[in-house]
Amino acid sequence: MGRLKGKSALITGAAAGIGRASALLFAAEGARVGVVDIEAAEGRRVAEEIEAAGGQAVFVHADVTEADAVEGAVNTVADAFGGLDVLYNNAGGATPHDGSLADMPLDEFQHAIDLNLFGPFAAIRFAIPRMIERGGGSIINTASIRAMIGTVGADGYTAAKGGIVTMTRALALQLGPHRIRVNAIAPGAVLTERVRAFMASGNDSGPDETLVKRHILGLGEPEDVARVALFFASDDSRWVTGQILPVDGGASAN
Repeated sequence: MGRLKGKSALITGAAAGIGRASALLFAAEGARVGVVDIEAAEGRRVAEEIEAAGGQAVFVHADVTEADAVEGAVNTVADAFGGLDVLYNNAGGATPHDGSLADMPLDEFQHAIDLNLFGPFAAIRFAIPRMIERGGGSIINTASIRAMIGTVGADGYTAAKGGIVTMTRALALQLGPHRIRVNAIAPGAVLTERVRAFMASGNDSGPDETLVKRHILGLGEPEDVARVALFFASDDSRWVTGQILPVDGGASAN
């Protein structure tokens, strides 16, 4: 306990799934947590759950595809807690109409880029000065094993996550002199509410049977990814930057 004592963290997409699991874990480890999400009721519940357990949290309603909303969220959290030490760009995901490049609507591709690549880009842009004020920090991006191996479907999502991989490495070089570490987690199929719904409906944007079978250790739970995010957020990873870590039950190795 206490691996994040004295640190303030902002987590996007923190109302459910991996984001919620990470918010609760970060708070349990001593962080003051900014819960940022487009889902207001669920986001407030997460913040209230943290406070009921004796932690500190603030909820900010924001759509990460809107630059002004992202800037407002970063500044609100940093002002509330006296600075910003950790940014976890968790918000994102495939959308119901994502699919093969030849068939998907063009506006769906743009939405996938806005949600999965532009959102993290904007959050990092506005977080950098607040982290420099603190003498450094940790940025955690969310990639995907779809950006590291060949998979079928969800081509908009895959393209955006590929951008996350390269952006993470580039920013690690640029921000290293400021003592800001930049790493990414590349999850496999994690049994979040959204993935369970995709799998139940047979939606092509979700993990297909071939991808599911690649997971040597089975499908993951949100807490499995949250523990890795905690490693990157904490000083345990103080000598780690520019890395893309698959957290996928062995899928990318199979």
